[in-house]
Amino acid sequence: MRWLGVVLACLLVPVSLSGSYAQAQTKPPEAPPPGAKPASAPPPLMLQHPSLSASLIAFDYGGQIWTVPRAGGQATLLVAGQGQNSGPVFSPDGSLVAYTGTYDGNTDVYVVPAGGGQPQRLTWHPGRDVAVGWTPDGKNVLFRTPRTTPRDLEQLYTIPVTGGAATQLPLPSGFQASYSPDGGRLAYVPFSQWQPAWKHYRGGQTSRVWIAALSDSSVVKIPRDNSNDRNPLWVGDTVYFLSDREGPVALYAYDVKTAKVTSVVRNERGFDIQSAAAGPGGIVYDQFGTLNLYDTATRQAHAVPVTISGELPQTRAHLETLDPGQILHAALSPTGKRVLFETHGEILSVPAEKGDVRNLTQSPGVADRDPAWSPDGKTVAWFSDQGGEYALHLRSADGLGPVKVIGLGQPPSYFYGPLWSPDSKKIAYTDKRLNLWVVDVDHPTPVKVDTDRYDSPASQLNPAWSPDSRWIAYAKQLPNHLHGIYVYSLADKKTQMVTDGRSNATSPRFDRGGKYLYFVAFTNNGLDQGWLDMSSMGRATDGRVYVMVLRRDLPSPLAPESDEEAAADGKKSGQDDGDKKADDKKGDGKKVAEVRIDFAGLDQRTLALPIPRVNLAGIDVGTEGIVFAAAQPVALTDEDYLDGDENSPPSLEVARFDLKTRKTDKFVDGVDAGSFFVSADGRKVLYAQHGRWFVNGADKAPDAGAGALKLDEMQVWVDPRAEWRQMYHEAWRIERDFLYDPKAQGLDLAKAEQVYAPFLEALAGRVDLNTLFAEMTGHIGLGHTFVGGGAFPKQDKVSVGLLGVDYRVVAGRYQFARILEGENWTPGARAPLTQPGVNVAVGDLLLAVNDNEVKTDQEVYRYFLGTAGKQTVLTVGPKADGSGSRQVTVVPLPSETKLRLHTWMEENRRKVDQLSGGRLAYVYLPDTAAGGFANFNRYYYSQVGKQGAIVDERFNHGGQIADFIVEQMKKTPQMIDATREGEEMVEPAQAIYGPKVMIINQMSGSGGDALPWLFRKAKLGTLVGVRTWGGLVGIGGYPPLMDGGSITAPRWALYGTHGEWEVENIGIPPDVEVEQDPALVRQGHDPQLEKAVAVALDQLAKNPPQTFTRPAYPDRKPVLPETGR
Repeated sequence: MRWLGVVLACLLVPVSLSGSYAQAQTKPPEAPPPGAKPASAPPPLMLQHPSLSASLIAFDYGGQIWTVPRAGGQATLLVAGQGQNSGPVFSPDGSLVAYTGTYDGNTDVYVVPAGGGQPQRLTWHPGRDVAVGWTPDGKNVLFRTPRTTPRDLEQLYTIPVTGGAATQLPLPSGFQASYSPDGGRLAYVPFSQWQPAWKHYRGGQTSRVWIAALSDSSVVKIPRDNSNDRNPLWVGDTVYFLSDREGPVALYAYDVKTAKVTSVVRNERGFDIQSAAAGPGGIVYDQFGTLNLYDTATRQAHAVPVTISGELPQTRAHLETLDPGQILHAALSPTGKRVLFETHGEILSVPAEKGDVRNLTQSPGVADRDPAWSPDGKTVAWFSDQGGEYALHLRSADGLGPVKVIGLGQPPSYFYGPLWSPDSKKIAYTDKRLNLWVVDVDHPTPVKVDTDRYDSPASQLNPAWSPDSRWIAYAKQLPNHLHGIYVYSLADKKTQMVTDGRSNATSPRFDRGGKYLYFVAFTNNGLDQGWLDMSSMGRATDGRVYVMVLRRDLPSPLAPESDEEAAADGKKSGQDDGDKKADDKKGDGKKVAEVRIDFAGLDQRTLALPIPRVNLAGIDVGTEGIVFAAAQPVALTDEDYLDGDENSPPSLEVARFDLKTRKTDKFVDGVDAGSFFVSADGRKVLYAQHGRWFVNGADKAPDAGAGALKLDEMQVWVDPRAEWRQMYHEAWRIERDFLYDPKAQGLDLAKAEQVYAPFLEALAGRVDLNTLFAEMTGHIGLGHTFVGGGAFPKQDKVSVGLLGVDYRVVAGRYQFARILEGENWTPGARAPLTQPGVNVAVGDLLLAVNDNEVKTDQEVYRYFLGTAGKQTVLTVGPKADGSGSRQVTVVPLPSETKLRLHTWMEENRRKVDQLSGGRLAYVYLPDTAAGGFANFNRYYYSQVGKQGAIVDERFNHGGQIADFIVEQMKKTPQMIDATREGEEMVEPAQAIYGPKVMIINQMSGSGGDALPWLFRKAKLGTLVGVRTWGGLVGIGGYPPLMDGGSITAPRWALYGTHGEWEVENIGIPPDVEVEQDPALVRQGHDPQLEKAVAVALDQLAKNPPQTFTRPAYPDRKPVLPETGR
């Protein structure tokens, strides 16, 4: 292997920026013309989240905190380290800086002296705690956290700068905030946005600034016309804020006395102002690449020149040892001696037993994907973007010699699954445009085989070669959304469908003997093919493995068997000369029998193999007559929403069928989905179990743990800047190729890529790249353009245990103010303090944890470091001095999210029951996927018999189209079932027939937009609450970025039957609008829920439940026959 030398480099990036922005237009940098040389000017620095003191500006850059004099100049590093540090906020006197740091896998609030020194950690909760500001007296840091909220929202807290207990502000939610000078009021943004960079967004999550009186939580709303207003800054009698009300985000001012809004810094065509902070005599703001200072006295703004010198650790090129979790694709060598892995943009060859790991590509900053090993063992193929667009690359399997590049035509695309022909001369592959291709590696002009019908997750085509390399079988979607098996002849370039379209036929595979074609077919999963519909979920379906006898002169492989003596000529009874010749050809190891297909009568030569019917995921073939069948569990039939574990996805159970013995045996279970491969000779298998990879023989079930690959030597050379450049271009390619709108909503993608390219050269950390991605794709103006993940500095997670309680400070001790009851028979809703035998009550004091005395000079969660999931001894008692105390052993939770959600749902259900006198049901739908499906099945049908229903879809995160829920709620009485004993039943029986009211809010989105849209279309009832998010597009199926990050491009969009985009960037408005008034929430009310109940009860009063009277039994006046004649 050729190793590259390690180079340590320091980056010196001087930048001097100037210009006036007060009441002036700002312009983005002009895009350079294609092919132009880079300008000599230094690249713009992504200096973010500035804060202002009397003498300094603090900001974050590359995950570190820096300061620079107000006049600009050389920046000084204030906070470094392996964690991610951001959002500095000066204390009112400028002596301290509060900031948000992520260390040990936890995001918390820290403070550090402004002149440098040792940071102090203030918060210790395992949830995300983010520094927001300071109280006016400088004694407390204001921060936001979701620690006690059940869903989506964050709340505002203060914590003493010296450490101690956090105190919640009396507001139901909060995101950004700034105190009035006297501390009695707060200008704040009540909630966050899922996509804050979405340009021209006007859906339900448009941000707004409210001014709350902390004495009673009453609010005044800064006037707006559905604009996005954020980042409030209270200075004297003025609240400054950022807004897009006139175009790109600019700075505005609200006069608290006159209630008028004026423009402060205009921004007609420039980059959005990202954030701003007020300090003595001015406001500092960052405009995506520049720091600017606005003087509140002169009302003028100027740029602040900043120079960064020193090492930027995240930009250093280095040799990195990879984790098996970074493996994206795998391929097995022809005889199973080596395995190819795609990981971190490289193709690695890993020995099954002996030898070293080889990097076959050695291409930092290039994405090499989808490796495949030729059956003759000589060549490895993969897709690479080394030339700017993806092409097919071929290289000797030992990694030596030149790389052969095969262009795959225009327009460029993404390509998947290179599949070598058995003769190692051709490669079949698919592309994002639903096409199946084949290319001869010696005459490399791709030939299109076919095109699939629908762009859906089921569009995989799943090609398979015949043993003689003359046929390709594949599965194509039909107009009925089922799949049919097709066979393509390379000789005459013709395709023929070989199944009848009345079953869902997939996963075709030729037997290695060339006589049979195997495939999977379901005759009972037609509804499952509506993949976007919730009605496709939770149904127990099973399929069979079938075999097609390809020639009419071949006997059935399942013909009745009988023990017979061999004939005198040595032939077995039933074997003809043709079979003998074919067997002879296979036996010499060189010749391959020609595959002949007699299409006439093929349907009658299709047989069901004696493999048990299961929910099959697919099949593969081993040596002649060997079939491997992978079964997957039927998902979501009875799973409780709170029981699901996203870290343990469903696995596969693989069985081995032998056509000769006609027996099926368990082969291996616990196989990670998509990770089972058979070698070209059929004698070895590769598979993964919980991220560990194994190679074993295909002839018998492997022993547990046998054949494990040693993956601790997988290393690649990582050049972060080269990778960022590649991923930047990759991001734009994904938008270009996957957006459902080929015109990208009018955005010139090529020009946009040029406009933002200058930022690349001065990125200081991976978080900067994600920020760049979010900002640039925000111009597309669509929901679901999400960005996430990436190669951040590695941290070992240190758990913090939680007890499912709220605390308050009493007599210098932490007291249990509220204990969440949970539902201990539901594992996901387990409450540590309500377990049998614990007997801890509200009012008890927490005195010690594992014999460590608990004091209130530190946040209580500090004492629970490392206790999650472990037996922990608590000392509790009624007195602060410890008298009367006792010890109990509990097992703290790593997260209270599910427990608090369950508690909120149960409180809502009980409140609806109490307010309605038991007449109304309450059902909460957290999403329109697994959670919503499970919750609806559990809570809706268990409340059949109620006279109406409140369906709460606030904070619904979407998933699928909830047609199942709507159809179930549409049921009306059709007939009554009369019996002699027992009560009558109305049919359909499992229904709630009375009025239905759905509660919606701004955090209901995607499928959560579609559900109330369908609810309204079906005229099911009344919508109460506020407008939904307005993001009704779909995402999925994108190639991961080379370092594990992700970016999405909406590839499915939904419009109404009248030919309009009715929901995207609009949302679904309620019939009855109700805000969550902070003053009412403070008093213990849920205004939206209470209004929904009132509406339902009013409708019940106007339309009382229908009653039915059993008719009189008919008197048929029967006449019996006379007897005795």
